[in-house]
Amino acid sequence: MFTRTVTAIFIFCTVLLLPVIGAETAKSADSRVEIARYEDEFSSAMLEPAQYDGRKGIAVVFSGTEDLHYYAREETTPAPGLQLIIDVQSPTLIFDKPVFPEWEIFRDPVGIDVEVYVGDFAVFIPFAESVNLEENEPADVTVKLTGLACTSKLCLPPFEKTLQLQFNAGSDEDYKIYEFEKAKTGTAAVTLEGFTDYPIWYAMVLALLAGLSLNIMPCVWPMLPLVVLRIVERGRDKTGRKIAMGLAFAIGIILFFACLAAANIVLHLVYSMTLGWGDQFRNTNFVIAMALVLVALAMFMFDVFAITVPASVSGKTTSSKGYLGTVGMGFLAAILSTPCSFGILAAAFAWAQGQPLIWATIAILAIGVGMAIPYVILTAIPGLLEKLPKPGKWMDIFKKLVGFVLVAVAAWMITIVPSEQRNGVLYFVIILAFCLWMWGGWVGFGSKRHNKIIVRIIAAALVLAAGWWLLKPKTELIDWQSYDANKIESAIKQDRPVLIKFTADWCLSCKVAEQLVYSRRDVADLIEEKGVLPIKADTTLADYPATIALADVYKEPGVPVSILLLPGDKDVRWHGKAFADELIEQMEKLPDKAD
Repeated sequence: MFTRTVTAIFIFCTVLLLPVIGAETAKSADSRVEIARYEDEFSSAMLEPAQYDGRKGIAVVFSGTEDLHYYAREETTPAPGLQLIIDVQSPTLIFDKPVFPEWEIFRDPVGIDVEVYVGDFAVFIPFAESVNLEENEPADVTVKLTGLACTSKLCLPPFEKTLQLQFNAGSDEDYKIYEFEKAKTGTAAVTLEGFTDYPIWYAMVLALLAGLSLNIMPCVWPMLPLVVLRIVERGRDKTGRKIAMGLAFAIGIILFFACLAAANIVLHLVYSMTLGWGDQFRNTNFVIAMALVLVALAMFMFDVFAITVPASVSGKTTSSKGYLGTVGMGFLAAILSTPCSFGILAAAFAWAQGQPLIWATIAILAIGVGMAIPYVILTAIPGLLEKLPKPGKWMDIFKKLVGFVLVAVAAWMITIVPSEQRNGVLYFVIILAFCLWMWGGWVGFGSKRHNKIIVRIIAAALVLAAGWWLLKPKTELIDWQSYDANKIESAIKQDRPVLIKFTADWCLSCKVAEQLVYSRRDVADLIEEKGVLPIKADTTLADYPATIALADVYKEPGVPVSILLLPGDKDVRWHGKAFADELIEQMEKLPDKAD
């Protein structure tokens, strides 16, 4: 459910946010257009004829301070489509796609490293190979820049700027030589083709290798010889039947990955979006869910509970005639591989979502083919089974080591959960582990059926009750009112203090400020005690009244910003994320509200 919500918000913001600011124009190479500015931080851009790596074209030359930055990759932007995108048009010249320089790393407010462009840098846009410069002496070029600029304190509204250049394309003297290290992987501007810089065949090879690696995971390795032996036994002495059974098992594996590919197709066709795996970690609910999944998988590694194979698949199905049961076993083997290989599948699936649909589907299926290849080979040549390492003590030790790694990763995820929810998650983890122990340890294979049902119903009920109590969404402590200029003016006339919180859906710093300041009980209590009117000013879209007021009335360039309007036409303003103590100090000076 959270994926649909995040997707809807991202698409909504991406489509409607751009364009938001009127275009500015540079008519010649020596004039600059200011792209963004906040206090002492700024960035501007200009166009000029350029040469890079032996090719001619134009360069978009950026100049700015060291804190104001542009997002370089769509996968790590606050919302899709807000990375730095450069679109060039000319009535007489044809251009290839832009060549971006290597980016720098910036740690965003939620602690995730993102790729950005900052300070002075240039983006080269080469002429197409077919361009004859001798026939294109006078040239007019228009470049549109779109994206989102942020500082370490706040993000400015998404921009759209237009630069123009008039120059003599046939004159060698006009071209300035540029040298820079180009981005090693991907590009900042995600074109309609959506391809990365490395060849598709290379990605397919990596997908096959990723699939092969699934067979060395501790969840899969012990069952590999067992499954192959059963398939060989089913085929008896008929070599053709052995191979056919191996192929049926492989089809079952690939069928599982076909389901993943189908899910990817739905995301593309229904939601028309790409969702980077790293972006999901910005969602608190997702982080909590992932931490709990990792804890459960760690309990599996510690043998607290086991994933049992249904008898219809593990026993009856494999002993019956036909290939359908073998396909089912292959499907089940792929499912059982996921607990130990979650990271590989997640990374591959996230990569595939950023590709054209046909290549995404092939890549995901290639992972399944990679996992299935050893089964086909081993069923065709059963003698190879003797060379496989035998299960033993080493495997049990390795399995438990993996469990401790999963616990460590889960602990890290819990540390990035907001403080007001963190304790509840920690307590729930203890209850979840206890209930998994009940599920797998209190009853076993030989337990009576009614005992199994009673114990596992109690375990499931405890988990559900604890989840509802400890993990339920927190209600806002402050009764925020929607932005209304008349309501604010009326409160000021009555000498009632007003607290305006300017925020936006795409603003990560705003979410951090919400957790650090407005989720504090003492702040909420003081707002109520002093009779302060709390106003939530949403600036997600350019035409929202709060967005217009932010610039025209309060003369602020971006969010987050909080303004406390005091009697006597005074105000106190805070930018950034951590100002709770200062806000409390100001509100404590106010008289208590009249009863």
